Amino acid sequence: MNVQKTNIEGVMIIEPRLFKDARGYFFESFSEREFREKVADVRFVQDNESMSQYGVLRGLHFQKEPYAQSKLVRVVRGRVLDVAVDLRVGSPTFGKWTAAELSEDNHLQFFLPRGMAHGFAVLSEVAVFQYKCDNFYHPEAEGAIAWNDPDLNIDWRLPAQHVLLSEKDSHHPTLREWLQTINMQHATLEY
Repeated sequence: MNVQKTNIEGVMIIEPRLFKDARGYFFESFSEREFREKVADVRFVQDNESMSQYGVLRGLHFQKEPYAQSKLVRVVRGRVLDVAVDLRVGSPTFGKWTAAELSEDNHLQFFLPRGMAHGFAVLSEVAVFQYKCDNFYHPEAEGAIAWNDPDLNIDWRLPAQHVLLSEKDSHHPTLREWLQTINMQHATLEY
C-alpha cells in the first residue's frame, strides 16, 4: 500500500496495491500488519456500511471521549467526498479540514485518527460506503458539527439545493457554538 499524509497530522490517504488482468482486479483492502507498520497501531472492532443516493450528506459526526473512534473508510460502489475536521484541542490544525475523493474506481481509503469530526457527501447516483472503527459506537457519546459551518467553509462539491440531510444533521451547532458549550461545561464543573 502507498500512504500519503494530509495537511492534518494522522489523517492519511491510503492507496492499495491493485492487481489487474483480463478477469478483473484483486487487492488487499486491509492487512493489520501492514497497516500498523505504515499508518497507525490501532485495533478495529466494528465494521459499518451505508448506502446513500446522490446529494446525501452525512456529518460532521464524532464520538466524545472516552468513546472517540479512529476510522478507516472506503467506497465500494459510487463516489463520495470524504471530509475530516480536526477537533483535537491544542492541535496545530485544530478547526482545519481535509478531504479525499473516494470511489469504486480509485479504491482509495481514508484514515481518520481519534479526535476528528467526519462526514461525506455522495457525488454519484448511489454510493456504498464502508468503514472500520477502533471503538464501539455509544449513542450517548454522539457529537456533531454543522456541515455548513461558515468558519469551516467546506466545499462539499454539491450544489446547496441538492444536499439531502437527516433531520438530526440539519440542526448541529457550528464549531464556535460547540466550543462555547464545552467551555461552559468545564466552567460549571470547576465551580
